[in-house]
Amino acid sequence: MTSKPALTRDAARRLRLEQTDAEQRLWSRLRGSQLEGFKFRRQYPIGPFFADFFCLEAKLVIELDGSQHADQLDPDKRRTEFLRAAGYAVPPTRVRSPLIPSPVIGRGSG
Repeated sequence: MTSKPALTRDAARRLRLEQTDAEQRLWSRLRGSQLEGFKFRRQYPIGPFFADFFCLEAKLVIELDGSQHADQLDPDKRRTEFLRAAGYAVPPTRVRSPLIPSPVIGRGSG
């Protein structure tokens, strides 16, 4: 029988391997502490959820919305409420792909 941590690790790995184009673009700007020295993780498990991008130091969660989220408004709301109740900052407006705000990824990206 596989343990729960192993299942969580495997699920996170699968999510990272199957990331969307928007997630790839944003990750290319967040990885390696490129954003003002903050270290981000992707598809990071927090409670029963996976944060698209997570910075432990800032307790910040960034979620990208794509077509896969079009019919998930209630689950997304529950996830946001859970994360905020746990003390994590979640921007009030989820980032909608493929539009990624220039303050997050920097100017001149493409």
